[in-house]
Amino acid sequence: MLRFDIITIFPEFFRETFDYGIIRRARAAGLVEISAHDLRRWTRDKHRQVDDRPFGGGDGMILKPEPIFEAVEELTKREPSDTNYTQGVRVVLLSPQGRQFTQALAEELAACRQVVLICGRYEGVDERVSEALVTDEISIGDYVLSGGEPAALVVVDAVTRLLPGALGSETSAVHESFSEGLLDYPHYTRPPDFRGMKVPEILFSGHHAEIARWRAERALEKTKRNRPDLLERAQREDKD
Repeated sequence: MLRFDIITIFPEFFRETFDYGIIRRARAAGLVEISAHDLRRWTRDKHRQVDDRPFGGGDGMILKPEPIFEAVEELTKREPSDTNYTQGVRVVLLSPQGRQFTQALAEELAACRQVVLICGRYEGVDERVSEALVTDEISIGDYVLSGGEPAALVVVDAVTRLLPGALGSETSAVHESFSEGLLDYPHYTRPPDFRGMKVPEILFSGHHAEIARWRAERALEKTKRNRPDLLERAQREDKD
């Protein structure tokens, strides 16, 4: 079973979010456990302060290191003197400065037994968290959110659906977009003719090899049209 521990100043954000669809079924089946923790629980002052002004001046507030370190150490059972986590544990800071979250990275996290997600807020998080506490700093895209909570939802959803038994078909995740480096091929269902738009005849042929070839060609066309950067990346990797 994979356990997600989400550290946030808004735990209520996640109150009903995971009660639907694939994640709900995965939780019910015991494949994943998800808990949201209030960062203020690990504060020591009477005001339960989790942020402070940045040294050197500047706008906004910065999340303090003390409560984040104590939260992660308690949740992962890591001693302050330890430099590494036990096998299968990843601690992720969700941040615009992180590396891009990809399907390959989701597959890495799906192989873990515990993933701690730290939701950034305000102008950022004290850099010592990145330097000495987390194993990964991850961004879900080149844009800025109000906090890491929406990003945490994305990570949990993308990772959970990769867990064995989470999807109805064991091959569903294998053939999705990005799993093989390209976007997914077009899908069609009934009716075969909708407002003059017809399903391609090849899909009724019963020739599985030809259907597979058609799907591969359409996936390549869609990738070239919508995400040419994926093809460029693949070409660079082939050269390497």
